[in-house]
Amino acid sequence: MTDLAPPSPLRPSSDPAPAARLAVSAQARGTPATDLAGVHAWYRDAGRRAYTHVERVELDALTGWRRDPATGDIGHHSGRFFTIHGLDVHLPAAPIPRWHQPIIDQPEVGILGLLVKDIDGVPHLLMQAKVEPGNRNGLQFSPTVQATRSNYTRVHRGRPVPYLDYFRDTDRHRVLADVRQSEQGAWFHRKRNRNLVVEVNEDVEVLDGFRWLTLGQVHELLAEEDLVNMDARTVLSCLPFTGPALPADGDGFRLALLRSCSGDAGSLHPTSEILSWITRMRTMTDVHTRRVPLDGLPGWRRTPERITHQDGLYFDVIGVSVRAGGREVNEWTQPMIAPRATGVIAFLVSRIGGVLHVLVHARAEPGYHDVVELAPTVQGTPATYDALPAEARPRYLDTVLTARPGQIRFDAILSEEGGRFYHARNRYLIVETAPDTRAHPPDYRWLTVHQLAGLLRHSHYLNVQARSLVACLHSLAAAP
Repeated sequence: MTDLAPPSPLRPSSDPAPAARLAVSAQARGTPATDLAGVHAWYRDAGRRAYTHVERVELDALTGWRRDPATGDIGHHSGRFFTIHGLDVHLPAAPIPRWHQPIIDQPEVGILGLLVKDIDGVPHLLMQAKVEPGNRNGLQFSPTVQATRSNYTRVHRGRPVPYLDYFRDTDRHRVLADVRQSEQGAWFHRKRNRNLVVEVNEDVEVLDGFRWLTLGQVHELLAEEDLVNMDARTVLSCLPFTGPALPADGDGFRLALLRSCSGDAGSLHPTSEILSWITRMRTMTDVHTRRVPLDGLPGWRRTPERITHQDGLYFDVIGVSVRAGGREVNEWTQPMIAPRATGVIAFLVSRIGGVLHVLVHARAEPGYHDVVELAPTVQGTPATYDALPAEARPRYLDTVLTARPGQIRFDAILSEEGGRFYHARNRYLIVETAPDTRAHPPDYRWLTVHQLAGLLRHSHYLNVQARSLVACLHSLAAAP
Protein backbone atom coordinates (compact mmCIF):
# COMPACT_ATOMS: atom_id res chain seq x y z
CA MET A 1 0.00 0.00 0.00
CA THR A 2 1.42 3.41 -1.01
CA ASP A 3 1.54 6.04 1.70
CA LEU A 4 -0.14 9.29 0.76
CA ALA A 5 2.04 12.35 1.30
CA PRO A 6 0.50 14.91 3.68
CA PRO A 7 -0.65 18.12 2.07
CA SER A 8 2.09 20.70 1.88
CA PRO A 9 1.81 23.53 4.42
CA LEU A 10 3.69 25.83 2.05
CA ARG A 11 2.07 28.69 0.21
CA PRO A 12 3.27 30.86 -2.66
CA SER A 13 5.51 33.69 -1.45
CA SER A 14 3.52 36.19 -3.48
CA ASP A 15 0.11 36.33 -5.10
CA PRO A 16 -0.32 38.52 -8.20
CA ALA A 17 -4.10 38.08 -8.19
CA PRO A 18 -4.96 41.08 -5.94
CA ALA A 19 -2.96 43.46 -8.12
CA ALA A 20 -4.63 42.16 -11.29
CA ARG A 21 -8.10 42.48 -9.76
CA LEU A 22 -7.35 45.98 -8.48
CA ALA A 23 -6.30 46.88 -12.04
CA VAL A 24 -9.87 46.02 -13.09
CA SER A 25 -11.16 48.32 -10.35
CA ALA A 26 -8.80 51.07 -11.49
CA GLN A 27 -10.34 50.97 -14.98
CA ALA A 28 -13.91 51.14 -13.64
CA ARG A 29 -14.64 54.80 -14.23
CA GLY A 30 -16.88 56.80 -16.48
CA THR A 31 -19.62 54.18 -16.98
CA PRO A 32 -23.25 54.55 -15.84
CA ALA A 33 -22.48 52.21 -12.93
CA THR A 34 -19.50 54.31 -11.86
CA ASP A 35 -20.84 57.78 -12.59
CA LEU A 36 -18.99 60.36 -10.53
CA ALA A 37 -21.93 62.77 -10.67
CA GLY A 38 -23.75 60.48 -8.25
CA VAL A 39 -20.69 60.36 -5.99
CA HIS A 40 -20.52 64.15 -5.88
CA ALA A 41 -24.25 64.38 -5.09
CA TRP A 42 -23.77 61.89 -2.25
CA TYR A 43 -20.73 63.87 -1.01
CA ARG A 44 -22.71 67.14 -0.93
CA ASP A 45 -25.53 65.44 0.97
CA ALA A 46 -23.05 63.96 3.48
CA GLY A 47 -21.68 67.45 4.04
CA ARG A 48 -25.03 68.57 5.41
CA ARG A 49 -24.66 66.13 8.31
CA ALA A 50 -20.88 65.99 8.69
CA TYR A 51 -19.49 69.46 9.31
CA THR A 52 -17.14 71.46 11.52
CA HIS A 53 -17.30 75.00 12.86
CA VAL A 54 -13.80 76.03 13.87
CA GLU A 55 -12.85 79.17 15.79
CA ARG A 56 -9.38 80.35 16.75
CA VAL A 57 -8.93 80.70 20.52
CA GLU A 58 -6.08 81.60 22.84
CA LEU A 59 -3.70 78.80 23.71
CA ASP A 60 -4.39 79.11 27.44
CA ALA A 61 -8.14 78.80 26.77
CA LEU A 62 -7.91 75.20 25.51
CA THR A 63 -10.23 73.05 27.63
CA GLY A 64 -8.65 69.78 28.76
CA TRP A 65 -5.15 70.93 27.84
CA ARG A 66 -2.50 72.27 30.19
CA ARG A 67 0.63 74.32 29.88
CA ASP A 68 3.47 72.76 31.87
CA PRO A 69 4.52 75.45 34.36
CA ALA A 70 8.19 74.42 34.15
CA THR A 71 8.62 74.07 30.36
CA GLY A 72 5.61 75.69 28.69
CA ASP A 73 4.96 72.41 26.83
CA ILE A 74 1.31 71.89 25.84
CA GLY A 75 -0.22 68.51 26.68
CA HIS A 76 -3.61 66.87 27.23
CA HIS A 77 -4.70 66.44 30.83
CA SER A 78 -5.16 62.67 30.25
CA GLY A 79 -1.52 62.26 29.22
CA ARG A 80 -2.76 60.86 25.90
CA PHE A 81 -3.33 62.24 22.38
CA PHE A 82 -0.20 64.38 21.82
CA THR A 83 2.16 66.97 23.29
CA ILE A 84 3.79 70.01 21.71
CA HIS A 85 7.31 70.68 22.98
CA GLY A 86 10.49 72.31 21.73
CA LEU A 87 13.22 70.57 19.74
CA ASP A 88 16.87 71.51 19.33
CA VAL A 89 18.06 70.19 15.94
CA HIS A 90 21.68 69.84 14.79
CA LEU A 91 22.16 68.65 11.19
CA PRO A 92 25.83 69.42 10.50
CA ALA A 93 25.82 68.88 6.71
CA ALA A 94 22.68 70.95 6.03
CA PRO A 95 22.75 74.52 4.63
CA ILE A 96 21.27 75.61 7.97
CA PRO A 97 23.10 73.29 10.39
CA ARG A 98 21.24 74.18 13.59
CA TRP A 99 17.78 75.41 14.53
CA HIS A 100 15.04 75.20 17.16
CA GLN A 101 11.37 74.55 16.58
CA PRO A 102 8.12 73.38 18.18
CA ILE A 103 7.18 69.79 17.26
CA ILE A 104 4.28 67.41 17.90
CA ASP A 105 5.12 64.36 19.99
CA GLN A 106 2.49 61.65 19.44
CA PRO A 107 4.07 58.28 20.29
CA GLU A 108 0.88 56.28 19.63
CA VAL A 109 0.60 54.18 16.46
CA GLY A 110 -2.74 54.96 14.81
CA ILE A 111 -4.70 52.87 12.31
CA LEU A 112 -5.35 53.94 8.72
CA GLY A 113 -7.46 51.14 7.31
CA LEU A 114 -9.17 50.55 3.97
CA LEU A 115 -11.77 47.82 3.40
CA VAL A 116 -11.92 46.16 -0.04
CA LYS A 117 -14.82 43.99 -1.29
CA ASP A 118 -15.85 42.56 -4.65
CA ILE A 119 -19.14 44.01 -5.90
CA ASP A 120 -20.39 42.49 -9.17
CA GLY A 121 -16.90 41.13 -9.77
CA VAL A 122 -15.13 44.46 -9.33
CA PRO A 123 -13.15 45.33 -6.17
CA HIS A 124 -14.53 48.38 -4.38
CA LEU A 125 -13.02 50.47 -1.58
CA LEU A 126 -15.12 51.60 1.39
CA MET A 127 -14.39 55.32 1.62
CA GLN A 128 -15.54 57.66 4.34
CA ALA A 129 -16.63 61.28 3.98
CA LYS A 130 -14.86 62.63 7.07
CA VAL A 131 -14.54 66.11 8.52
CA GLU A 132 -11.37 67.31 10.21
CA PRO A 133 -10.94 70.68 11.94
CA GLY A 134 -7.85 71.53 9.91
CA ASN A 135 -9.38 70.87 6.48
CA ARG A 136 -9.93 74.13 4.62
CA ASN A 137 -13.12 72.71 3.11
CA GLY A 138 -14.16 70.56 6.08
CA LEU A 139 -15.26 67.32 4.41
CA GLN A 140 -12.86 65.08 2.48
CA PHE A 141 -12.68 61.43 1.39
CA SER A 142 -10.76 59.38 3.94
CA PRO A 143 -10.02 55.68 4.51
CA THR A 144 -12.60 53.41 6.12
CA VAL A 145 -10.85 53.88 9.48
CA GLN A 146 -8.65 56.81 10.43
CA ALA A 147 -8.00 56.86 14.16
CA THR A 148 -5.28 57.37 16.73
CA ARG A 149 -5.01 54.87 19.57
CA SER A 150 -6.42 57.50 21.97
CA ASN A 151 -9.43 57.85 19.68
CA TYR A 152 -10.18 54.17 19.16
CA THR A 153 -9.66 53.38 22.86
CA ARG A 154 -12.14 56.22 23.51
CA VAL A 155 -10.09 58.39 25.82
CA HIS A 156 -12.42 61.19 24.68
CA ARG A 157 -15.47 59.11 25.87
CA GLY A 158 -17.02 59.53 22.45
CA ARG A 159 -18.75 57.07 20.14
CA PRO A 160 -16.90 53.93 18.94
CA VAL A 161 -14.96 54.06 15.66
CA PRO A 162 -16.99 52.23 12.96
CA TYR A 163 -15.44 49.16 11.26
CA LEU A 164 -12.47 49.15 13.63
CA ASP A 165 -12.71 45.40 14.36
CA TYR A 166 -11.87 44.53 10.74
CA PHE A 167 -8.42 46.04 11.31
CA ARG A 168 -7.78 44.96 14.89
CA ASP A 169 -8.54 41.29 14.13
CA THR A 170 -7.33 40.55 10.60
CA ASP A 171 -7.08 36.74 10.91
CA ARG A 172 -10.58 36.25 9.49
CA HIS A 173 -9.86 38.24 6.33
CA ARG A 174 -7.33 38.65 3.55
CA VAL A 175 -4.68 41.28 4.25
CA LEU A 176 -3.51 43.04 1.07
CA ALA A 177 -1.18 45.50 2.80
CA ASP A 178 -0.04 45.99 6.38
CA VAL A 179 2.91 48.28 7.11
CA ARG A 180 3.86 51.02 9.55
CA GLN A 181 4.69 54.33 7.90
CA SER A 182 5.94 57.69 9.12
CA GLU A 183 4.22 61.05 8.92
CA GLN A 184 5.67 64.55 8.42
CA GLY A 185 9.17 64.41 9.90
CA ALA A 186 9.38 68.21 10.11
CA TRP A 187 6.26 68.55 12.29
CA PHE A 188 5.90 65.16 14.04
CA HIS A 189 8.51 63.58 16.30
CA ARG A 190 8.72 59.92 15.23
CA LYS A 191 5.01 59.62 14.45
CA ARG A 192 3.88 56.38 12.81
CA ASN A 193 0.60 54.91 11.59
CA ARG A 194 -0.30 51.37 10.65
CA ASN A 195 -1.43 51.41 6.99
CA LEU A 196 -3.80 48.48 6.38
CA VAL A 197 -5.78 47.19 3.41
CA VAL A 198 -8.12 44.31 4.28
CA GLU A 199 -10.28 42.39 1.78
CA VAL A 200 -13.58 40.95 3.04
CA ASN A 201 -16.05 38.51 1.48
CA GLU A 202 -18.92 38.92 3.91
CA ASP A 203 -21.74 41.44 3.73
CA VAL A 204 -20.76 44.79 5.22
CA GLU A 205 -23.36 47.24 6.44
CA VAL A 206 -22.74 50.63 4.84
CA LEU A 207 -23.22 53.28 7.51
CA ASP A 208 -24.11 56.90 6.97
CA GLY A 209 -21.10 58.80 5.64
CA PHE A 210 -19.52 55.75 3.96
CA ARG A 211 -19.68 54.62 0.33
CA TRP A 212 -18.17 51.89 -1.85
CA LEU A 213 -16.10 53.36 -4.70
CA THR A 214 -14.00 51.72 -7.39
CA LEU A 215 -10.30 52.49 -7.44
CA GLY A 216 -10.89 54.30 -10.74
CA GLN A 217 -13.40 56.62 -9.08
CA VAL A 218 -10.97 57.38 -6.26
CA HIS A 219 -8.24 58.08 -8.81
CA GLU A 220 -10.48 60.62 -10.55
CA LEU A 221 -11.32 62.29 -7.22
CA LEU A 222 -7.61 62.44 -6.43
CA ALA A 223 -7.10 64.98 -9.21
CA GLU A 224 -9.62 67.38 -7.62
CA GLU A 225 -8.54 70.05 -5.17
CA ASP A 226 -8.70 69.17 -1.45
CA LEU A 227 -10.91 66.12 -1.95
CA VAL A 228 -8.94 62.92 -1.13
CA ASN A 229 -7.22 63.41 2.22
CA MET A 230 -3.63 62.61 3.13
CA ASP A 231 -4.51 59.49 5.11
CA ALA A 232 -6.37 58.03 2.14
CA ARG A 233 -3.46 58.82 -0.17
CA THR A 234 -0.88 57.05 1.99
CA VAL A 235 -3.01 53.88 2.19
CA LEU A 236 -3.70 54.01 -1.56
CA SER A 237 0.05 54.08 -2.22
CA CYS A 238 0.41 50.75 -0.37
CA LEU A 239 -2.14 48.93 -2.56
CA PRO A 240 -0.79 46.10 -4.73
CA PHE A 241 -0.48 47.67 -8.16
CA THR A 242 0.62 46.31 -11.52
CA GLY A 243 1.18 47.72 -14.96
CA PRO A 244 0.80 44.63 -17.21
CA ALA A 245 -2.81 44.08 -16.11
CA LEU A 246 -3.78 47.49 -17.51
CA PRO A 247 -4.51 48.18 -21.20
CA ALA A 248 -1.31 49.10 -23.04
CA ASP A 249 -2.68 52.03 -25.00
CA GLY A 250 -2.29 55.79 -24.80
CA ASP A 251 0.67 58.04 -25.48
CA GLY A 252 4.36 57.31 -24.96
CA PHE A 253 4.31 58.65 -21.42
CA ARG A 254 1.61 56.23 -20.30
CA LEU A 255 3.32 53.26 -21.95
CA ALA A 256 6.56 54.16 -20.18
CA LEU A 257 4.64 54.46 -16.90
CA LEU A 258 3.03 51.03 -17.39
CA ARG A 259 6.45 49.50 -18.00
CA SER A 260 7.69 51.27 -14.85
CA CYS A 261 4.95 49.54 -12.81
CA SER A 262 6.30 46.14 -13.90
CA GLY A 263 9.45 44.54 -12.59
CA ASP A 264 10.00 42.87 -15.99
CA ALA A 265 11.01 46.07 -17.77
CA GLY A 266 14.23 46.71 -15.88
CA SER A 267 15.59 49.78 -14.11
CA LEU A 268 18.56 52.11 -14.19
CA HIS A 269 19.76 50.91 -10.78
CA PRO A 270 19.11 47.40 -9.44
CA THR A 271 17.14 47.32 -6.19
CA SER A 272 20.11 45.87 -4.28
CA GLU A 273 22.10 48.96 -5.25
CA ILE A 274 19.25 51.25 -4.17
CA LEU A 275 19.02 49.55 -0.76
CA SER A 276 22.77 49.91 -0.31
CA TRP A 277 22.55 53.60 -1.24
CA ILE A 278 19.77 54.23 1.31
CA THR A 279 21.77 52.44 4.02
CA ARG A 280 24.85 54.47 3.13
CA MET A 281 22.90 57.76 3.29
CA ARG A 282 21.45 56.81 6.68
CA THR A 283 24.89 55.87 7.97
CA MET A 284 26.64 58.99 6.70
CA THR A 285 23.98 61.54 7.71
CA ASP A 286 24.20 62.92 11.23
CA VAL A 287 20.99 64.25 12.81
CA HIS A 288 21.11 65.17 16.49
CA THR A 289 17.90 66.18 18.27
CA ARG A 290 17.24 67.15 21.88
CA ARG A 291 13.95 67.89 23.57
CA VAL A 292 13.92 71.40 25.07
CA PRO A 293 11.24 73.57 26.75
CA LEU A 294 8.69 75.26 24.54
CA ASP A 295 8.96 78.44 26.62
CA GLY A 296 11.99 80.49 25.66
CA LEU A 297 12.57 78.50 22.47
CA PRO A 298 15.30 80.41 20.55
CA GLY A 299 13.91 82.20 17.49
CA TRP A 300 10.27 81.80 18.55
CA ARG A 301 7.94 84.04 20.54
CA ARG A 302 4.75 83.29 22.39
CA THR A 303 1.64 85.47 22.44
CA PRO A 304 -1.77 84.56 23.88
CA GLU A 305 -2.96 83.60 20.36
CA ARG A 306 0.03 81.71 18.95
CA ILE A 307 3.62 80.57 19.07
CA THR A 308 5.30 82.04 16.00
CA HIS A 309 8.75 82.34 14.45
CA GLN A 310 10.41 85.72 14.95
CA ASP A 311 10.77 86.19 11.18
CA GLY A 312 7.17 85.20 10.39
CA LEU A 313 8.34 82.02 8.62
CA TYR A 314 7.52 78.30 8.67
CA PHE A 315 4.39 77.79 10.81
CA ASP A 316 2.50 78.89 13.92
CA VAL A 317 1.15 76.88 16.85
CA ILE A 318 -2.46 77.97 17.37
CA GLY A 319 -5.49 76.96 19.44
CA VAL A 320 -8.91 76.08 17.99
CA SER A 321 -12.38 75.40 19.36
CA VAL A 322 -14.36 72.89 17.30
CA ARG A 323 -18.05 72.04 17.00
CA ALA A 324 -18.65 69.07 14.70
CA GLY A 325 -21.33 66.84 13.27
CA GLY A 326 -20.68 63.29 12.11
CA ARG A 327 -17.76 62.75 14.50
CA GLU A 328 -17.24 60.53 17.54
CA VAL A 329 -17.16 63.71 19.68
CA ASN A 330 -19.26 66.81 19.00
CA GLU A 331 -17.18 69.52 20.71
CA TRP A 332 -13.54 69.89 21.72
CA THR A 333 -10.56 72.24 21.74
CA GLN A 334 -6.97 71.52 20.72
CA PRO A 335 -3.67 73.05 19.59
CA MET A 336 -2.73 72.80 15.91
CA ILE A 337 0.16 73.62 13.60
CA ALA A 338 -0.74 76.24 10.99
CA PRO A 339 1.72 76.60 8.06
CA ARG A 340 2.42 80.10 6.79
CA ALA A 341 2.11 79.30 3.06
CA THR A 342 1.28 76.63 0.49
CA GLY A 343 4.14 74.29 -0.33
CA VAL A 344 5.30 72.53 -3.51
CA ILE A 345 5.70 68.74 -3.61
CA ALA A 346 6.94 67.35 -6.94
CA PHE A 347 8.36 64.30 -8.67
CA LEU A 348 10.55 64.86 -11.70
CA VAL A 349 10.06 61.86 -14.00
CA SER A 350 11.91 60.80 -17.13
CA ARG A 351 11.72 58.05 -19.75
CA ILE A 352 14.96 56.10 -19.51
CA GLY A 353 15.24 53.17 -21.91
CA GLY A 354 11.49 53.41 -22.53
CA VAL A 355 10.74 53.00 -18.80
CA LEU A 356 9.52 55.91 -16.68
CA HIS A 357 11.86 56.67 -13.77
CA VAL A 358 11.23 58.93 -10.77
CA LEU A 359 13.93 61.14 -9.26
CA VAL A 360 13.81 60.72 -5.46
CA HIS A 361 15.73 62.55 -2.76
CA ALA A 362 17.29 60.90 0.32
CA ARG A 363 16.08 63.50 2.80
CA ALA A 364 16.86 63.89 6.50
CA GLU A 365 14.22 65.36 8.82
CA PRO A 366 14.39 65.67 12.62
CA GLY A 367 11.27 63.58 13.26
CA TYR A 368 12.22 60.46 11.29
CA HIS A 369 12.84 57.17 13.07
CA ASP A 370 15.78 56.23 10.85
CA VAL A 371 17.46 59.52 9.91
CA VAL A 372 16.67 59.49 6.15
CA GLU A 373 13.64 58.60 4.04
CA LEU A 374 13.07 58.87 0.31
CA ALA A 375 11.29 62.13 -0.45
CA PRO A 376 9.97 63.75 -3.63
CA THR A 377 12.43 65.49 -5.94
CA VAL A 378 11.19 68.80 -4.55
CA GLN A 379 9.61 69.32 -1.13
CA GLY A 380 9.37 72.79 0.32
CA THR A 381 7.56 76.10 0.63
CA PRO A 382 8.88 78.56 -1.98
CA ALA A 383 7.96 81.66 0.04
CA THR A 384 10.22 80.51 2.88
CA TYR A 385 13.42 80.46 0.85
CA ASP A 386 13.31 84.15 0.00
CA ALA A 387 14.48 84.84 3.58
CA LEU A 388 17.04 82.01 3.75
CA PRO A 389 20.57 81.61 2.33
CA ALA A 390 20.64 80.74 -1.38
CA GLU A 391 22.14 77.31 -0.68
CA ALA A 392 19.03 76.39 1.33
CA ARG A 393 16.81 76.67 -1.75
CA PRO A 394 15.75 73.15 -2.81
CA ARG A 395 17.55 71.74 -5.81
CA TYR A 396 15.24 71.43 -8.85
CA LEU A 397 12.62 73.82 -7.37
CA ASP A 398 13.06 76.25 -10.26
CA THR A 399 12.87 73.37 -12.76
CA VAL A 400 9.46 72.51 -11.36
CA LEU A 401 8.16 76.08 -11.08
CA THR A 402 9.17 76.95 -14.67
CA ALA A 403 7.92 73.72 -16.28
CA ARG A 404 5.92 74.16 -19.47
CA PRO A 405 2.27 73.03 -19.44
CA GLY A 406 3.11 70.08 -21.70
CA GLN A 407 5.60 68.76 -19.13
CA ILE A 408 3.12 68.72 -16.25
CA ARG A 409 1.43 65.32 -15.98
CA PHE A 410 -0.31 65.87 -12.63
CA ASP A 411 -1.14 69.10 -10.82
CA ALA A 412 -3.48 69.46 -7.85
CA ILE A 413 -3.65 71.30 -4.53
CA LEU A 414 -4.08 68.65 -1.83
CA SER A 415 -4.53 68.94 1.93
CA GLU A 416 -2.27 67.46 4.57
CA GLU A 417 -3.50 65.78 7.75
CA GLY A 418 -6.44 67.81 9.07
CA GLY A 419 -6.46 66.47 12.62
CA ARG A 420 -3.22 68.21 13.66
CA PHE A 421 -2.52 70.76 10.89
CA TYR A 422 -4.69 73.81 10.17
CA HIS A 423 -5.19 74.58 6.45
CA ALA A 424 -1.97 72.79 5.51
CA ARG A 425 -1.99 72.48 1.73
CA ASN A 426 0.58 71.64 -0.92
CA ARG A 427 0.65 71.80 -4.69
CA TYR A 428 1.40 68.24 -5.84
CA LEU A 429 3.05 67.96 -9.25
CA ILE A 430 4.44 65.27 -11.53
CA VAL A 431 6.68 66.94 -14.12
CA GLU A 432 8.28 65.14 -17.05
CA THR A 433 11.79 66.19 -17.95
CA ALA A 434 14.48 65.07 -20.40
CA PRO A 435 16.59 62.23 -18.97
CA ASP A 436 19.93 63.18 -17.47
CA THR A 437 21.36 60.15 -15.70
CA ARG A 438 24.97 61.26 -15.77
CA ALA A 439 25.30 63.87 -13.04
CA HIS A 440 22.58 63.71 -10.42
CA PRO A 441 23.74 64.69 -6.90
CA PRO A 442 24.77 61.88 -4.51
CA ASP A 443 21.58 62.22 -2.45
CA TYR A 444 19.29 61.67 -5.50
CA ARG A 445 18.55 58.51 -7.51
CA TRP A 446 16.28 57.46 -10.39
CA LEU A 447 13.85 54.66 -9.38
CA THR A 448 11.03 52.94 -11.24
CA VAL A 449 7.48 52.89 -9.88
CA HIS A 450 7.87 49.13 -9.35
CA GLN A 451 10.89 49.75 -7.12
CA LEU A 452 8.97 52.36 -5.12
CA ALA A 453 6.13 49.87 -4.68
CA GLY A 454 8.60 47.27 -3.42
CA LEU A 455 9.98 49.69 -0.82
CA LEU A 456 6.43 50.52 0.29
CA ARG A 457 6.00 46.95 1.50
CA HIS A 458 8.42 47.91 4.28
CA SER A 459 8.40 50.63 6.92
CA HIS A 460 10.09 54.02 6.75
CA TYR A 461 11.51 54.01 3.23
CA LEU A 462 9.21 56.56 1.54
CA ASN A 463 8.03 59.66 3.37
CA VAL A 464 4.38 60.67 3.43
CA GLN A 465 4.75 63.27 0.67
CA ALA A 466 6.36 60.72 -1.66
CA ARG A 467 3.61 58.22 -0.86
CA SER A 468 0.98 60.75 -1.92
CA LEU A 469 2.77 61.20 -5.24
CA VAL A 470 3.00 57.42 -5.75
CA ALA A 471 -0.80 57.29 -5.45
CA CYS A 472 -0.98 60.07 -8.06
CA LEU A 473 1.33 58.10 -10.40
CA HIS A 474 -0.93 55.05 -10.05
CA SER A 475 -3.90 57.20 -11.05
CA LEU A 476 -2.09 58.24 -14.25
CA ALA A 477 -1.19 54.63 -15.08
CA ALA A 478 -4.83 53.57 -14.91
CA ALA A 479 -6.25 56.64 -16.65
CA PRO A 480 -8.17 55.99 -19.88
